[in-house]
Amino acid sequence: MTPELIAVLAVIAAALVFDYTNGFHDAANAIATSVSTRALTPRVALLLAAVGNFVGAHFGAGVAKTVGDGLVTLPTGVGSLGVVFAGVLGAICWNLITWYFGLPSSSSHALFGGLVGATLLAAGGVVQWMNIVEKVILPMVLSPIVGLTLGYLVMLAILWLFRKGQPGKLNRGFRWAQTASAAAMSVGHGMQDAAKTMGIVVLALYTGGFQESKTHIPGWVFWTSATMLALGTYAGGWRIIRTLGRKIIDLGPPEGFAAETVASAVLYFNALVLKAPISTTHTITSAIMGVGATKRLSAVRWNVAGNIVLAWVITFPAAALIACITYLVVRPLFG
Repeated sequence: MTPELIAVLAVIAAALVFDYTNGFHDAANAIATSVSTRALTPRVALLLAAVGNFVGAHFGAGVAKTVGDGLVTLPTGVGSLGVVFAGVLGAICWNLITWYFGLPSSSSHALFGGLVGATLLAAGGVVQWMNIVEKVILPMVLSPIVGLTLGYLVMLAILWLFRKGQPGKLNRGFRWAQTASAAAMSVGHGMQDAAKTMGIVVLALYTGGFQESKTHIPGWVFWTSATMLALGTYAGGWRIIRTLGRKIIDLGPPEGFAAETVASAVLYFNALVLKAPISTTHTITSAIMGVGATKRLSAVRWNVAGNIVLAWVITFPAAALIACITYLVVRPLFG
């Protein structure tokens, strides 16, 4: 095998490992509310999330193109693959650290931070800062605000529409409704997160000289990325599921339905209309906070929320730092 082929295979393998960790790290995004409200059993919820992620991956081409050809300009030659390899390893390490502590941080921003960190140290590498601000930083700030606001408003609407309903019947009805909202959330997660892995694989293929287009996504890339994300999701990330489903607020079926509906709508709009890579973690967590605030502000455990927000803020620089260190180690292997 040629050095280029070995380097490309190494990057693709790292990307698929990231995809798997993304699945079990972010499984909570799709199912935590449904499990905590007992709308779905844990294994049924995980299976639903895995299938939804697999389906959603096939609609995420726009996001994949943004990741593969919009954030960094790599140096030429095999050395550029070392940059991508280090960036992905930085994201994997941060995913594992936050999973261990049960913090629902953003796998997306870990990946973006890793790519930026490694690119900064590479001779000839250029970070497209304007695109980073427009496509990463602004969505990172705006998506939680949108999720929080819409979660609050949608939950208020539900409370008003069903103000005369009997609590027992309402809970049973919303448990059924949560099956649909959890499925929608899972598809939205696949659109966003599998697409990011596809973008990295395409970037490796183009940089290694194995395809001429920066944006064409071969069919096998769709299937492989979708499958790894689905497998990771089915493995489950129970530490983070407990944080999202039980520690922020006490969720009932109506609250779970409202949070999932809002989060999936935001994910769909960004993936299909704006083609912007946003964080599913930020979106669902902020929607849960917004829903909880309709009870009373003290219903949200703001100390837990504060720890989550802190993890959001440090994810990008932390993954970048890990990727910098990793790049210094692996650079000689990609010379």
